[in-house]
Amino acid sequence: MANPWVLHRAGLINFWYYDEQYFHFADGKLLLRGSNGAGKSVTMQSLIPVLLDGKKTPDRLDPFGSRARRMEDYLLGEKDVVDRDERTGYLFWEYKRKESDQYVTTGIGLRAKRQKSLDFWGFVIFDNRRIGHDITLYKKEKTGEKIPLTKRELAATLGAGGTVVETQKDYMELVNKHVFRFESLGAFQELIELLIQLRSPKLSKDFKPTVIYEILESSLPPLTDDELRHLSETIENMDQAKQQLEQLERDERSLKRLCDQYRQYNEYMIAEKAVEYEKAAKQAEQLAAEQHRRRLDEAAARADEIERALEDELEQLRADAEEGAFSSHAVNEDDFLRHR
Repeated sequence: MANPWVLHRAGLINFWYYDEQYFHFADGKLLLRGSNGAGKSVTMQSLIPVLLDGKKTPDRLDPFGSRARRMEDYLLGEKDVVDRDERTGYLFWEYKRKESDQYVTTGIGLRAKRQKSLDFWGFVIFDNRRIGHDITLYKKEKTGEKIPLTKRELAATLGAGGTVVETQKDYMELVNKHVFRFESLGAFQELIELLIQLRSPKLSKDFKPTVIYEILESSLPPLTDDELRHLSETIENMDQAKQQLEQLERDERSLKRLCDQYRQYNEYMIAEKAVEYEKAAKQAEQLAAEQHRRRLDEAAARADEIERALEDELEQLRADAEEGAFSSHAVNEDDFLRHR
């Protein structure tokens, strides 16, 4: 439970040597200190387990299991010591939610008369009112005397904010309903029996560790459907997460193998491309050299042709020049002969 009930206060009103006494718990824990005979044991055994189930038999009041003292004795006191034949008192526990200011109180009222049976009633306050703060379990007379409320007066005081019952079983059901919420009273009873066994002064002597383990194990309350559903959903989610993780690990291994193969393939292809590139580069270099050589050859051939053409033209010019010179000489001779 995320926000459980924890013990917050215990109260004793007009009981034993107490007029009005409150004990405050720290996170559900209480430490009582005092010398032997100071009343620590009587105080605690009057509260635990009486306020859990309302059973007030003498063996419940003594950790050793004796029947020497009765609840009436704590209320009335010894006849020779206290001149009291009738008395009404209250015992209660106040619970508080651990993480919020929400309170519930369970308690019992007791009315004892000498030579008569003990009158009992149980109650629960569930509307967040607190004893000693919002309400009291007594009436205060003008003289200052505190008169504990009767059963009827208590019921009227609580009204719709609480419940008053007259039997021990009804009180036990109230405590279980408003505080512990076991699915059955049997399970709640097992918890109480466990507390009684664990408070035994001879626990280490009378019980072996295996016996204590069995007691503790058997006292565990059964899980509710909501708790089981949450647990089953958690386990199912864990299984799904495990399956997803395993699948992811398989996928990772497959991808790793694929990546390794692909890397090897890439390395091979890169090497092949490098060889082909080197071969193509050499071929391109050779082709360029051949083309350059061919262009040089073609240029040389064209130069030769031009040279031959020029030589032919030069020869022709020379021939033409010689022929012109000869013709000129002949003309001159003819002119000379005519003038003679």
